[in-house]
Amino acid sequence: MSAETGAVADRPWWSQQRAPPPPVLSLTALGGTAAAGASFAPTHTVRFGGNWAGYVAAGSVDEFVSAAADWTVPAVTCLAKHDLYAPWVGIGGYSDTVEQTGVATSCSTGSPVESAWYEMYPAEPTYYSNPISTGDTIAASVTSSGTKFTFKISDVTKGWTETTKKSLSSAEKLSAEAVIEAPGGYPKITSVSFTNVLFNGRGLKSFDPVKTTSGGYKPGKITHGDDFSIT
Repeated sequence: MSAETGAVADRPWWSQQRAPPPPVLSLTALGGTAAAGASFAPTHTVRFGGNWAGYVAAGSVDEFVSAAADWTVPAVTCLAKHDLYAPWVGIGGYSDTVEQTGVATSCSTGSPVESAWYEMYPAEPTYYSNPISTGDTIAASVTSSGTKFTFKISDVTKGWTETTKKSLSSAEKLSAEAVIEAPGGYPKITSVSFTNVLFNGRGLKSFDPVKTTSGGYKPGKITHGDDFSIT
């Protein structure tokens, strides 16, 4: 693992149990000043009435080797202290693993706190300590070569980048995603606009992706081949 700037810390306050029927996230504690570790899980995991809102391209095993997107950190209003959501990009969410990176917004303090993270689900997410503010431009990507993955996330506005390298032999890589997800419940979000969404270096629209909705949030039409907004 390599990090170009900042420190890395694991701060989990959720636990995950995986057994049929689909797994349920259980709250173990509330606290911390950053978005603490809920698992941003495969699409079949559901809590608070929904899971993903955005677009997913589905294919065959080992088909997807990269996913990238940019977005602007939106303004949010916390509705409850358990609210926790994140825009992210990733690979493999239609399987039992997800390799993903994004920016989580936690309301555990009563006010929104943003933290960048990566995750190789079912492992807990790992959070970075770099500062993020509403209105910042984020660029994120996940790339794969065989069993090796590279997670890269940048705050273009503040000028920092984190790059982490990991391996996972069980990853199936049969889908790619650009979505928002709320394992702790959605706060009130103005909108999330994804731009430059590329899977395997190709524009999102070329994959005829599946539209997903969650918590009342839904993606709009894809424009310019690789842009869309969630409202």
